[in-house]
Amino acid sequence: MKTVLLALAASVTMWAATCESLGSLSPPHTTITTAEARQPGAFTAPTGGRPLSNLPAFCRVAGSIKPTADSDIRFEVWMPTTGWNGKFQGVGNGGFAGTISFAGLADAVRGGYASASTDTGHEETRGNHAEWALQHPEKIADFGYRAIHETAVAAKAVIEAFYGTGPKRSYFNSCSNGGRQALMEAQRFPADYDGIVAGAPANYWTHLISSAASGTRAMLAEPGSYIPAAKLPAIEAAALSQCDGLDGVKDGVIENPRACRFDTSVLHCQGAETDSCLTVPQMAALNTVYGGLRGSKGQQLFPGLSPGGEAEPGGWATWITGSEPMDSQMYSYGTQFFQNMIYNDPAWKFQTFDADRETKAADDKGARLLNATDPDLSAFEKRGGKLIIYHGWSDAAIAPANAIDYYESVQKKMGAAPVSTFVRLYMVPGMEHCGGGAGPNVFGQQGVAKKDPGHDIDAALEAWVEQGSAPDRIVAAKLDQKGATVRTRPLCPFPQVAKWKGTGSTDEAANFGCVAP
Repeated sequence: MKTVLLALAASVTMWAATCESLGSLSPPHTTITTAEARQPGAFTAPTGGRPLSNLPAFCRVAGSIKPTADSDIRFEVWMPTTGWNGKFQGVGNGGFAGTISFAGLADAVRGGYASASTDTGHEETRGNHAEWALQHPEKIADFGYRAIHETAVAAKAVIEAFYGTGPKRSYFNSCSNGGRQALMEAQRFPADYDGIVAGAPANYWTHLISSAASGTRAMLAEPGSYIPAAKLPAIEAAALSQCDGLDGVKDGVIENPRACRFDTSVLHCQGAETDSCLTVPQMAALNTVYGGLRGSKGQQLFPGLSPGGEAEPGGWATWITGSEPMDSQMYSYGTQFFQNMIYNDPAWKFQTFDADRETKAADDKGARLLNATDPDLSAFEKRGGKLIIYHGWSDAAIAPANAIDYYESVQKKMGAAPVSTFVRLYMVPGMEHCGGGAGPNVFGQQGVAKKDPGHDIDAALEAWVEQGSAPDRIVAAKLDQKGATVRTRPLCPFPQVAKWKGTGSTDEAANFGCVAP
């Protein structure tokens, strides 16, 4: 009997170390379609694109998860052949998802992590389209919450089979829809990850996209209300003129937009219309975008955008105005969501949008599947989970105040003192959606820790989880086109803001302190 057990143990060890043998794995409702050992070098994704270079040797496993008859959740797990750091890194998705993030997988294995990514149950190659959801409620559920969780479960089974042991720590870092996925994991599946970074979370999905439809109607439904991108520099200049210096430093960045009371009336055309002013219909559209989604009684249903960064690359020209009418991301998301996810009617038009009616319809059908707004994180906290949220103040895709609203809802539910032991929020002045912008916007928010906890949000998260060292200020950098650092500034735990000490260069983080606003 002893000989048999030894032989069985030897066979298990051999099987666990063979990449190709993982093809015979059968986690629940999961089919492995690829299990191949990859040599060091480059990898070209099955979807095409530029090869991913400088990869170590790794085991690549791909498969499909089908928790329902209408599910087909494609996923991949990449595991370093040697030098595994014992950790698992989950990779999220932006937008309506629909693709596996091969770049994120590559970044992870280069850093020694085992990693997994999913298309969340559908294929989307055109970008920001949701026809896949039309008459497919199970696919909406997969996109909304199920696919990320199922992928984490399957990935851990694959990792344990390959290495003979599961990951000692599991992390998730993503932005935008990926930030929504991150909060969904913390709320619904607190055992999946030990540490989570949620960037610019689209967690109040139904109200966020209702706000996009509202902004689209304001911008396009009325004659002459469309604001062309050529007018954005004038809008940003007016915002900076009124608000940039409130923190004592004029640097082209509004440090704390909540302290800014931007009077948009200065933009009214006093004579003939030019790119330096706005007409009355354009002013109404602008104020709707800043004012956010409101019901018929004036109640705030979703916050509006913050002043600053309107003309920056990746700002309003991408998300709000587009290069021409009906070319913006705001238009795409608002129409695609209601046509395909809520009303199952491709003929639905934004011109008919009514805030009360459409927001209720979105909530009734989509909130339980798509929203990650539950403030009760007690299960995540009890198992030692740590959560860091960040959001750029110049984000034109998702109103920055939404992150604050969620953070404060958690404080209200659980108490400010308990929340401070496992949640941090960092608001990033001058940063656009997930990155970019006029302010310092590089702080390691790319999914895998590379630097030190004082400069890298992922390293800060891992130090918090593994060493109990809670993060304080994190230094962000502004890089020039050659990658050289031209400015640094501390990111402060909310509600603190960075304040210049009055001496020394305003381009050096050491000359700033974190103070109460």
